[in-house]
Amino acid sequence: MNRIWADNWKNARLSFIGPGWKQSAAVRFLLLLLFVLLFYFSLSPHLVPQTYDIALGAKSERDIKAAKQIDDEKATLKAQEAAAERVQPIYSIVALRSDAIVDRIFTRIEGLNQDDQVTSQSKIDIYKSEVPAYYDEYVNDFIKRNRGGGTYSDTLLQEMERTVKDQKYDIPAETFYKLPNLSQAQVGEMRQVTLGVVRKLMSESLREAETSRTKVAELVNTSSLTQRSTREIVQEIARFAIMPNKFFDKDATDEAKVLAKENTPRVVIKEGDIIVQKGEMITPETYELLAGAGLLDEQKTYRPQLGLLLMSLLCLLVIYIYLYQSGSLGGIRPKYNNAQLLMLLLIYTINLVMMQIVNLAQTPAAPFVGYLAPVAMGTMLITLLLDMHLAIVSSFLFAITGSVIFNMQMNQLFDFHYGFVICVVSFSAIFTVHRASQRSTILKAGIMASLFGTVSVLALELLGDLPERMALIYSLTFAFASGVITAILVIGLMPFFEVTFGILSALKLVELSNPNHPLLRKLLTETPGTYHHSVMVGNLSEAAAEAIGADGLLCRVGSFYHDIGKTKRPNYFIENQTNIENPHDSIDPKLSKSIIVAHARDGVDMLKAYNIPKPIRDIAEQHHGTTSLKYFYHKAVKQAEAEGKTPQFTEDDFRYPGPKAQSKEAAVVGISDCVEAAVRSLRNPTMEGIETMINKIIKSRLDDNQFNECDLTLKELDKIAETLKEAVVGIFHSRIEYPEDVKPKERLA
Repeated sequence: MNRIWADNWKNARLSFIGPGWKQSAAVRFLLLLLFVLLFYFSLSPHLVPQTYDIALGAKSERDIKAAKQIDDEKATLKAQEAAAERVQPIYSIVALRSDAIVDRIFTRIEGLNQDDQVTSQSKIDIYKSEVPAYYDEYVNDFIKRNRGGGTYSDTLLQEMERTVKDQKYDIPAETFYKLPNLSQAQVGEMRQVTLGVVRKLMSESLREAETSRTKVAELVNTSSLTQRSTREIVQEIARFAIMPNKFFDKDATDEAKVLAKENTPRVVIKEGDIIVQKGEMITPETYELLAGAGLLDEQKTYRPQLGLLLMSLLCLLVIYIYLYQSGSLGGIRPKYNNAQLLMLLLIYTINLVMMQIVNLAQTPAAPFVGYLAPVAMGTMLITLLLDMHLAIVSSFLFAITGSVIFNMQMNQLFDFHYGFVICVVSFSAIFTVHRASQRSTILKAGIMASLFGTVSVLALELLGDLPERMALIYSLTFAFASGVITAILVIGLMPFFEVTFGILSALKLVELSNPNHPLLRKLLTETPGTYHHSVMVGNLSEAAAEAIGADGLLCRVGSFYHDIGKTKRPNYFIENQTNIENPHDSIDPKLSKSIIVAHARDGVDMLKAYNIPKPIRDIAEQHHGTTSLKYFYHKAVKQAEAEGKTPQFTEDDFRYPGPKAQSKEAAVVGISDCVEAAVRSLRNPTMEGIETMINKIIKSRLDDNQFNECDLTLKELDKIAETLKEAVVGIFHSRIEYPEDVKPKERLA
């Protein structure tokens, strides 16, 4: 079932994609343009404010939401005024000691009553004129002493003077007629009672003096005074001396109102809140609010769009310069074609889309949701499917875009808390997965991303203002969950990319090297000699490829399948001829040549039928290049001479159809294939013989221009020869006779 699905998908893919598009400059330009558009439209909602065509007095045709947090100045002013109005008037207590008035009155009575030279009427007149003035004199003197002193403000002193004088008590005239008749003993007793009453009542905070004056009679009647006349005099003097001591403090009230305004939180419209609902009338206040937020079309400028476009071009430039300088897109034989570029674009798209999806759940109250994004997914896919260093470059680009997408800070373009976390988790995933040989390694990389992501988030929280306990727990939990989600997504997406783009990842190569694969089982059961030969070639080619920096794993697996075409006619190949006659001895050399040459083409057809990726098919098709089958050519020449005929063919008629090796891996497998067969044919291999044989094979192919279409250099060919010699000596060590003289006993031992 899986095979049928793969065939259908492959056919659909091939019918959709036309021939030659992989190398087309126009397609490449289009893909690069799509990169710019991807960056632009991914970041546009976060960097470019949206504007609306709004008319004053008209109805809104849509819900208008705030693209960012907006300060509502008018609403804030109203809230501040309301807060100020709620402030109650503040009354301050002034430490008035009105008992000093009492003391002064009784002192004057005591002194004047002892003067016999003054008549009673004169004393009455003096009391009437002097005693009422003591009240105002005390108040004026108090103000004079405290003005500018800092204890009481001038405004408070003015309010005190006005209030105290307004509430001044007038002593009845008949009271003054009683004063000259008081004895010294009576005056002394009355002084003490009056002072006690006044001090007691003035110890309370008084806004209205009349309230305390009503209590005077009760206190005096319970005092030690027994005479009615003295009690009445004390009552009047006490009422006169009592004054208010709590006054409206305008300065303190104004200060409290200012403080209330300052403490009133600003009225804001949060990002995503609806400013105007659909069908709502646009009032002047609403219009002014929209204008203040820059949401009107008439305020639209293209400055943000231009800045974002330049930013998107710079992001593309980073990718393009790396690909060009690394030879991936530039040079005579670029490493990547448009298919790889399309795959890179698709990976970027998926990664950025996942960021946008997570951002939908992120709010200013829950910014930690951004840590849940599987940001390392893109870098892991690039590492597994393309190149580790390209993944590192991409990590920085994902960090920049993530800092914009997950930014919850006002008046900031980037929040590099997220950028730092993205870099950390991406690098940890890259260095864990870049040599992956099993699917389980992806899960390990996800766990590493989880751990490093959690540690990086914790580090940032400890460096800043430590959030609430639950917010910290959520941040760490989401950061850990991100790595696990990343691993799951990568495992799920890997087969899609491998099938769609024919990518041969290290993980896929390991799967194809499983001996239980149907083709390898077929090779083992039907052509055991070829199977053993393929395994030996795999060992040799892997060592040689790694020596020159090529893909050793691809060479090994490609070697396993390179002779799969021999399973169609196994008996016509020498390694499978066990206890049987060689069929080629009895057939025409040209037919033999056709049978031998056909195994490369047959192998490609079989590999296609089993959906084996193209790089392995290329090795099977190219490992012989256009080399000549000299044995059958010379046999055909001798046969024609024996029959007395002029040969009607040339050596070119006995060549493989090719193509020549297009990659280092195909060339290495071809050399290793020839070396393994040649060394196996040696009856008594020695180190010198093996070295000579290897050099001869490589020189023969070099002279035959078999390496003209791949990137192998002479230095690399020398390295291959040296590596193959060491590998062959290790494999065939038991059969090699070393040239040194060995004593018979040592040889026997």
